Amino acid sequence: MGSVIPLKKSANSAYLELKNLLGNKLQKVEDLIEQRLKSEVDLIEKMSDHHLKSGGKRLRALLTLESAKLTGYKEDNRDINLAACVELIHSATLLHDDVIDESSLRRGVKTTNSIWGNQSSILVGDYLLSRCFEIMVQDGDLEVLQLLSSTSAKIAQGEVLQLQHKGEADLLEETYIDIINLKTAALFSAATKTGACISGSIDKEKKALDSYGRNLGLAFQIADDALDYYAKEKFFGKQIGKDFYEGKVTLPLITIFQKGNEEEKEFLTEIMKKEKRTEEDFSETLALINKYKAVETSLKKAEYFVNVSYDALAIFSDSEDKRILQSLTSFSLNRSY
Repeated sequence: MGSVIPLKKSANSAYLELKNLLGNKLQKVEDLIEQRLKSEVDLIEKMSDHHLKSGGKRLRALLTLESAKLTGYKEDNRDINLAACVELIHSATLLHDDVIDESSLRRGVKTTNSIWGNQSSILVGDYLLSRCFEIMVQDGDLEVLQLLSSTSAKIAQGEVLQLQHKGEADLLEETYIDIINLKTAALFSAATKTGACISGSIDKEKKALDSYGRNLGLAFQIADDALDYYAKEKFFGKQIGKDFYEGKVTLPLITIFQKGNEEEKEFLTEIMKKEKRTEEDFSETLALINKYKAVETSLKKAEYFVNVSYDALAIFSDSEDKRILQSLTSFSLNRSY
């Protein structure tokens, strides 16, 4: 494998640098989303506005914009329009996720479904997707339309696959990677590849940015899953143990099952079979997480994908845009928000 980047250096500053660099374009993305989500139905506007303004890094939109910039896009507003599409797909999936997971908080703010109910939240998520597809059709690029529509299907497949394996303590690491590749990494890779598509890039560049985004997405999700066992909610807006209580088996639990003795495996199997898990269950599981350094093991795996992502950009000439994208890879592991 190629370069190993210094993971502890300037992780958050890389994201802030990217956000500052593209601030004007990102604001245009926000304005377009707001414009497109106008509706004659007041409740749709109220719910979508609450959801979209409850925080979020707009990382996927930024990746679309910066990938287009890296590959020389200098035309009108296609990068802005398609960055908005990517963000709408992401926002729609979060609305649906919160219903599936029965979540009450996202980024420290009450979820849409906890305020207005599940039925309305699902329908508003569908509304966001329909507006996204309107923008894609108006853009008229069949390659981009195929890429983003197939990505939406992959995300849905990933969510169903995760539900299918809910509570399986003996979940294979390979299956876990398949799940997060579909539900998370697919949209990251679509975001970065879209930027290359609208620039008229050669296939080699499209494949490089696809790899960059996919591996960045894998690292991001693995690190996010590890956060479930050590994050502080006031910083991340993430309820500690949320995945555990919902019965989601992620890499830290898979690590316990790989390293634990038979008694510990049996304990984990019984815990994950339960309809509801208690704080005592979480505390005992957390002790095993610490015993086998499962968080550290998970972050080491994420670090592997970070490095693959970093190296994927090697084909591009050195530039400020390349440097920023490569620096951004460490953000997935060391972000403080």
